[in-house]
Amino acid sequence: MTRRTPADPGSNTQTLERTQTTRPRLYRVLLLNDDYTPMDFVVMVLGQYFRKAEPEAQAIMLAVHRKGQGVAGVYTREVAETKVAQVTQHARAEGFPLRVVAEPEPDL
Repeated sequence: MTRRTPADPGSNTQTLERTQTTRPRLYRVLLLNDDYTPMDFVVMVLGQYFRKAEPEAQAIMLAVHRKGQGVAGVYTREVAETKVAQVTQHARAEGFPLRVVAEPEPDL
C-alpha cells in the first residue's frame, strides 16, 4: 500500500511512503474424536467440506480416531470459522456430536 505525504508543508512535492503488509494469521481446523460419530461420516465431511481425496480423508479420519484429533485444513480465520460452523451444523442435523474447532497455527 502506498500513501502520499507532503515532503515540505510549503512545497508541492510529495514523498511516497510504503507501508508493510503482513499475511493474515492462519488457523487449523481440527476434528476431535468422540465415541458416537461414525468413521464414514467423518470421511464424508472431509471430502465435502475440505475437498480431501478418499485416501487423504481416510488418513485424517484414522488420526482423529487414534490420536484424538486430526487437521482437516489450514485457513484464514474467517474461512476456518465458516467451515467449523458448517460442519457442526451438518453433524447436528445428522444427530452426531462431532466436534470441530479452529485454533491459531503455532508461530515459528
